Amino acid sequence: MLQDPLFILVAVGCLTVAVILIRGISTFGKEGVENAKRSNKYMQWRLIAQFIAIILILIFVYFRRQGG
Repeated sequence: MLQDPLFILVAVGCLTVAVILIRGISTFGKEGVENAKRSNKYMQWRLIAQFIAIILILIFVYFRRQGG
């Protein structure tokens, strides 16, 4: 499974979502208007990355069920 390029792409997508989430949460604790804006922007990026990761997971499941 580790040699499957689609699986690696799904794993990278999930890790990207986790990294963005951690960066966004880390800016919640800091004070200031700029940090609030940055945290909000990270959460927007997380939603986009999460959407892409879910699409990749669905594509992966679809092709594995087809026997590919």
